[in-house]
Amino acid sequence: MTLQASSAPRPSPDRLATFACPSASDPVLKEFLHRTADLLCDWIGAADRSRPLPPVRPLPDVAPDRNGADLNALLSDLQLVMDGAYQPSHPGALAHLDPPPLTASIAAELVCSGLNNNLLAEELSPGLSSLEDELCGWFCRTIGMPEGSEGVLASGGTLSNLMALVAARERLDQSSEGVVVCSRDAHVSLTKAARVMGLKKDALISLPVDDRGRLSAVAVQETLSRLKAERRPCIAVVATAGTTIRGAIDPLPELAEICRDASVWLHIDAAIGGVFALSPIHASLMLGINQADSITLNPQKLLGITKASSLLLLRQSGQLQRTFSTGLPYMDPPSQSRHGGETGIQGTRPAEVLKLWLGLRQLGNGGIERILSEALQRKAIFTERLDPDRIRLLSGDLHLQAFHPAWMNQNQTEAWSKHTRDQLLTAGYMLSRPQYDERFCLKAVFGNPHTTQTHLQDLAERINGSLN
Repeated sequence: MTLQASSAPRPSPDRLATFACPSASDPVLKEFLHRTADLLCDWIGAADRSRPLPPVRPLPDVAPDRNGADLNALLSDLQLVMDGAYQPSHPGALAHLDPPPLTASIAAELVCSGLNNNLLAEELSPGLSSLEDELCGWFCRTIGMPEGSEGVLASGGTLSNLMALVAARERLDQSSEGVVVCSRDAHVSLTKAARVMGLKKDALISLPVDDRGRLSAVAVQETLSRLKAERRPCIAVVATAGTTIRGAIDPLPELAEICRDASVWLHIDAAIGGVFALSPIHASLMLGINQADSITLNPQKLLGITKASSLLLLRQSGQLQRTFSTGLPYMDPPSQSRHGGETGIQGTRPAEVLKLWLGLRQLGNGGIERILSEALQRKAIFTERLDPDRIRLLSGDLHLQAFHPAWMNQNQTEAWSKHTRDQLLTAGYMLSRPQYDERFCLKAVFGNPHTTQTHLQDLAERINGSLN
């Protein structure tokens, strides 16, 4: 028996249908999407006529009213939200790892919402489940991981790091006593992971870094030897390929050799830097990444994939399912190898793979390489124009640059960083103000393709002038 579409009359354009018509192209939905797209395009297109951060943050009414809002009211509400939003497309938006979104990724986000598929199970996302597996396989092959490596998309690097450590712990018998070894500059998500995993308070061992912000391989070797003597298992060593403040890359080949000799899992948190391994001319920055047991990689941080877009890649086939499979008794068995809900912590997952896949298709290999090269070039142009006698650069290899006055004490630096950041915001430049070595500094991230050489020259001159 074929189900018949409802014969109820369609609402007028000023009163939205609750659900789109399943038997014909819905004119009300079309108008809603077209007018919403106009709002969004106008908002993005006016980015350089305001500031990265809005001067005011207007909010619409929060609670739903009794009868529901009509189209005009909903569009008005959306406009208010946009007026109070951070604007990553502004050329002066240089504070964080949040670049403007690719146009293809924006479009894919719309389709993702309209499909409303669920990667929990194959029957709820038949084509998309296969697309995710294939795309993760492409990432593994491109960065040089062995045949059979696998991956899964996740909602951010924090979740990817957590899943990696849970997978690493599965190999150990005395997991409650286990520790995780990382650098003092490793991401805070590791602290969260240790808490969620129920590890002891001393389970996260943070080791020193060298003058380039890199984890000391000697310290890792000594720590693993000490742990072995204490009969305390090491769940994983976590190397960072792009620290959050300095953009430093730990010595991946040396750490891989140490971990291999000690039979310890090596996880590389390459949320920031991992995309450089996709380009032959930049892959040397990530030398050794393919020797990891697991890798976190976040295309959202530089390639313009709309949030959230993170991958966890694993060297050993089947590791994800062995770690997270519980069985899905309310689903038919998959025709392929697995259900998505058994390859990670998340059950319900939207079709975020669309945003990544379509964005990469839009860029092509040449576009990926261009984004990476131009980000590094912008950093070089900026740092060359800073006064080397008065500004200390916190060195790193990627497209981030933190700095502070070379001659100021801690209190003076705190006051300078706050005042200078406020002055730059007024001028349309947004930098972040992190702390490093108990000292405030300013940090710029050069992943914004709209930032020109003229902007960089002006920004450097303003920073040099702040020291007069």
